[in-house]
Amino acid sequence: MTSASLAAVDPEIAQLIAAEELRQAQSVRLIPSENYTSAAVLEATGTVLTNKYSEGYPGRRYYEGQEHIDAVENLAIARAKQVFGVEHANVQPYSGSPANLAVYLAYCAPGDTVMGMALPAGGHLTHGHKVSATGKWFRSVQYGVRKDTGRIDLDEVRALARAERPRLIFCGGTAIPRTIDFAAFAEIAREIDALLVADIAHIAGLIAGGAHPSPVGHAEIITTTTHKTLRGPRGALLLSTQGHAKALDRAVFPGLQGGPHNHTTAAIAVALHEAAQPEFRDYARQVVANAKALGEGLAEHGFELISGGTDNHLLLIDLAGKDIPGKPVAQALDRAGIVCNYNTVPFDPRKPFDPSGIRLGTPAVTSRGMGPEEMGQIATWINEGVQAAWSHDEGTLMRIRGEVHEFTKAFPAPGVPV
Repeated sequence: MTSASLAAVDPEIAQLIAAEELRQAQSVRLIPSENYTSAAVLEATGTVLTNKYSEGYPGRRYYEGQEHIDAVENLAIARAKQVFGVEHANVQPYSGSPANLAVYLAYCAPGDTVMGMALPAGGHLTHGHKVSATGKWFRSVQYGVRKDTGRIDLDEVRALARAERPRLIFCGGTAIPRTIDFAAFAEIAREIDALLVADIAHIAGLIAGGAHPSPVGHAEIITTTTHKTLRGPRGALLLSTQGHAKALDRAVFPGLQGGPHNHTTAAIAVALHEAAQPEFRDYARQVVANAKALGEGLAEHGFELISGGTDNHLLLIDLAGKDIPGKPVAQALDRAGIVCNYNTVPFDPRKPFDPSGIRLGTPAVTSRGMGPEEMGQIATWINEGVQAAWSHDEGTLMRIRGEVHEFTKAFPAPGVPV
């Protein structure tokens, strides 16, 4: 059995994977945190490297037989340093949340004050939200956005920082459609002697491709996932100046985790190699161009875009003016073959599990080769889908689904064998 195929050993799981391949091939995927990895990244993920245990760091392991693993990890580290222009990189965190937790462990004691963007305004759970360990173990103060513009008011951030004196300040988040002013955050952090941490999980690929300003030189510590716009496997990176290397490395191992996932490390190395190629810069610019085109198309159909548009890969839509909440819209669009997620909007009067908005992104559709013209068609389908959701018109949703299936045939999904 150890040499038999997946289909032979476990046909139920094999069938579910095949069904997911079909779903990814036949749908328009607009969740901003999702993408398509290359076949090469997928191949690296599914290798015998998963068989090897490697507690420690290259040259300093607690197990023998590491000559190939050390070489893989050193390659991933060197490529991360090159792509992002940093002095130190740790490629071992299992995901973005553990990477952020490592920063807390390295620099904070329980009860210390930390500052981040509020989740309803576009921040992340690990930036001090009350339901997260970071909000339970630390004293969290949170900033938001202006009600009139939907953008961060840095004067308010400065005033809050001066009043609360946090040990850490996080900038970045999960639903921020505008360029993050890393230099302004760095100036505020310096004023109160706080450590600035830039969470670039959503925009790492845009930064690598030169389509978004980099926090390097402003934030001493940078955290990121390796999927999303970077198009790698489900992992994470900690990037920093050399002065923070020892504290961050100790926080990851032995502070938070044991052996790294070597198959993921290899896939991260592959993704970083791909991100260093000239065509990746074209991809990053196209992601932004597509997001702008999709936003313009939706605005023409009367949708309200938080902050009035986007500078990156992401759009946040307030559906209050359409007289329907985000959850039934996201569910209806999913039935129509257009996949997004319902999402809170700033100052949302509704509950997080039934919010007023939806969140859209263009990383995955751009990976399939779609451009601004296709974004116009997608905007039309979204408009029709929202109207159908409001009127409970399943016939229109099924009609859109058929059109989407035909449409996607012209844009093969990378790494998907359908």
